[in-house]
Amino acid sequence: MNSNTHIVIMAGGVGSRFWPYSRNTKPKQFIDVMGIGKSLLQLTYERFLSVSNKDNIIVVTNHDYAGLVKEQLPDLSDDQVLCEPSRRNTAPCIAYAAYKIHKKDPNAVMVVTPADHVVLQEEKFAGIAQTAIEGATGKDSIVTIGIKPTRPETGYGYIQYLEGSERVKKVKTFTEKPELELAKKFIDSGDFVWNAGIFVWSTSTIIKAFEMYLPEMAETFAEGSDKYFTDEEQTFIDKVYPACQNISIDYGILEKSQNVHVIEGDFDWSDLGSWDSLHELREKDEDQNVIDGDPIMFDCQNNIVRSESDRLVILDNLDGYLVGDFKDVLIVCKKDNESKFREYVAKVKEEGRDKYL
Repeated sequence: MNSNTHIVIMAGGVGSRFWPYSRNTKPKQFIDVMGIGKSLLQLTYERFLSVSNKDNIIVVTNHDYAGLVKEQLPDLSDDQVLCEPSRRNTAPCIAYAAYKIHKKDPNAVMVVTPADHVVLQEEKFAGIAQTAIEGATGKDSIVTIGIKPTRPETGYGYIQYLEGSERVKKVKTFTEKPELELAKKFIDSGDFVWNAGIFVWSTSTIIKAFEMYLPEMAETFAEGSDKYFTDEEQTFIDKVYPACQNISIDYGILEKSQNVHVIEGDFDWSDLGSWDSLHELREKDEDQNVIDGDPIMFDCQNNIVRSESDRLVILDNLDGYLVGDFKDVLIVCKKDNESKFREYVAKVKEEGRDKYL
C-alpha cells in the first residue's frame, strides 16, 4: 500500500432518480439500498481500505450532509470531510480536494470515486485500482477505469480506446449516453468501455490540467493554499465555491486532454442510477420480485416492492413495477423508465410540495 495514495469519495448528490426512497435530507449514498446493513457510502469507504491508508481517505459532500458522513464514517477527522456550500458539479469538487491534498502531500496520487456505485468482486477491483495507480504514479497521465460492457446500455457514458497490447490504453473518444443503435455499434466494435466515473491521477497532473483548461477555477483554489488545514478553510470555501463554474470534470478537462488513458475493469459494477438497476442487483424471490416489507402478492413478477408504512399492502397481477409504500409517499409506476423519476420530482416541486422531497 503506497502512503502517497489518496482517495476522494464524492458524496454530495441528491439521488433524485431514487426518489422517494432517496430524499434531500438523506440521499441514496447514505441509505442501505442493498439491504445488507451498510450504506453505499460505507461500502465505498470499506472498498478502498485495501488500496489506501484510512487517514488518506477524503469525503467531499454538501454541507447539509456533513453530519451524516461523520455518523456513518466515525473514523474520519474533520479535515477528511470537505463541505461544499453549494452544488457545482464534479470539477470544483475535485479541484478543492486536489489542491488540499497537494498541500499535504506534493507527491500524492488521487483516486476519485462516486459514493453511490455498487462494486462486486472487490479483490478484483482492488487489483485494477492498483494498476491504475501505478499507471498514474510518476507520469503525466490521467487514468480512468472503464467497465467491460455486457449490453448496449443507453444510460452510461462510453470511452473508446486505441488498441494495443498494454493494459492501460490511450483514450480516443468520450461519448455521453448514446441512443440504442449507436450503443449497439459500440458493443459490436469491441473497443468501447462504460465510463465508471472513477479517475486516477497525481495531484500535480490534475492541477496542471486545471491550470490549462479551467484556469479561473485553478486560480480560485490555488489562492486558498494558505487556508487549507486551518480554521479559515471553510470560510474561504464558503466564499469562493458558489462562484465556481458549474461543470463536470469530464466536460471541463477529460474530453480536452491529450493524456487520458483507460484500464478495463471486468468486475461487476453498477452506477445504481435507477430502480431497475437496483432490481438487477438485489436478491429476488422465485418470481423475480425484490421485496422489502411484508406485502401479500398474487401473480406478480419482476417487481421491486418496498413497504415502510404500517399499512397492509396487497398486490395483484403486476409485472415490472415499482411499488413504494413510504410513510408519506405512495408510488406505483413502471420501474424501468429512469427519466420519469426526474419528472415526478419536478412536478412535486412545481406544486410546492417540497416537504415530500
